[in-house]
Amino acid sequence: MPFFSLRRRILFLLLALVLVNAAGALWTAWFLEVTQKAYAEAVSRDIAALLSAQKLESALVMQKGYTTYYALSGDESWLARLSEQTRNFDAAMRKARGTAITPHAQAVLSRIEAAYIRYAYERERVIALYRGGERDAGMQAHWKVRDQFLAISALCEQYRAIHEAALAEEETSYRAKARAAAAFAAARLFLTVGLGIALALVLLRQVLSPIRRLALTGNEGLDADLADDEVRALGYRMRKLENDRDQSLAKLEQSREHLVQSEKLALVGKLSAGVAHSIRNPLTSVKMRLFSLERGLSLDPVQKEDFEVIAEEIRHLDTIIANFLEFARPPRLRMQPVSMSDVVDATLDLFRHRLDSYGVTAAVLREGRLPLIPADPEQMKEVLANLLVNSCEVMAQGGRITIAERLESRQGSGDVVVLDYRDDGPGIPPDLAERIFEPFFSTKEEGSGLGLSIARRILDEHGGEIRVIQKADRGAAFVLELPIKEAAVGKNPDR
Repeated sequence: MPFFSLRRRILFLLLALVLVNAAGALWTAWFLEVTQKAYAEAVSRDIAALLSAQKLESALVMQKGYTTYYALSGDESWLARLSEQTRNFDAAMRKARGTAITPHAQAVLSRIEAAYIRYAYERERVIALYRGGERDAGMQAHWKVRDQFLAISALCEQYRAIHEAALAEEETSYRAKARAAAAFAAARLFLTVGLGIALALVLLRQVLSPIRRLALTGNEGLDADLADDEVRALGYRMRKLENDRDQSLAKLEQSREHLVQSEKLALVGKLSAGVAHSIRNPLTSVKMRLFSLERGLSLDPVQKEDFEVIAEEIRHLDTIIANFLEFARPPRLRMQPVSMSDVVDATLDLFRHRLDSYGVTAAVLREGRLPLIPADPEQMKEVLANLLVNSCEVMAQGGRITIAERLESRQGSGDVVVLDYRDDGPGIPPDLAERIFEPFFSTKEEGSGLGLSIARRILDEHGGEIRVIQKADRGAAFVLELPIKEAAVGKNPDR
């Protein structure tokens, strides 16, 4: 594969975009984490130092005036308050020592401490003069103590200003780092935009343009909106190709089925012709001779039963041969207006004796007689006859057959006549539901496997269909549908 192939160029640009954004995001996250943490620590430290400086200054200010108040009133309670404020100042001084980190701050704090020691000593001497009654000497010393107090107060303000400046410096440093991060983010943005533009050009020129040509080729006459959207146009063409492929596969499968069916029909045609000429005529002769023998002989019950069995088997063979002949050379339809209700009644009357012999009852659910449709009544009787024979053979111990008649509407195809056929037999296994309509497929040992195949062929020739319905309980269920042609509408005799 060439190094500058389309695939590698797209992968390279995508990888570059991912790496730039991932590296930028990781660096930004790391930078913000480190910077914010350092700034928070510095701000916390400087604020603690500033608060201690303010508390130190406040404790000093609170000592102002108590000595004067004592000198004027002589009340010892003022000295007690002074002692309390002195202890507060000592506590503030100890806390300030723990927060004074810079050498300059420590130096100023040492000067405050030294000046305060001298101030406290001189103040005690002033108090002692006042207590001794030497007011003039005490007042003179008192003025010197005030000057010392003001000097200490100035040092406290200087100490507080140092920490205010440190806090402002940290803020300035943090803003500078934030500007650097913003510059890096801007550079990353420009790089991402550049890589994105390069990727877009590659995709546009070497991917989307060929896709557009591919989508529009052979899709002439598309809507303007669809033609402007390459992806939708390509999707439209792909769906069209898929539909064409599906139709081709369906036609191929249908052709294969027709070929197989044609081969079977050809084989059955040859077989049935040979059977018709080689078996049917001798079989008819045997049947007539047995009939003559039965009438001319005096038979006991056992012999009569044997004759009936032989005759029944001969009729069974004759039926199988007739099915072969009908499947190979189906008779020509003789279409005429007929109501399927009449076909159902005629078939049930024809099979009344057989239904009774098997102990099977048949019921017809009908709201009114069905309308006339163009159909071959004899062929439709054969469809129902095949279903009735199958039901009787599987319900040897008796059962019930129900035929429900109704009209239904089909969207796009008009109204249809529906016969819902159900019995109480063992039913049809789900894995055999589709195979029962195949020629020569039968679950009965003596069956030819052509009854349902003939029924489906007859329904197909009438433009209808027959399908098996899976039931939750026992029994087989079939649905027969026949279209109502326009020529037959309105010719219902009983509606």
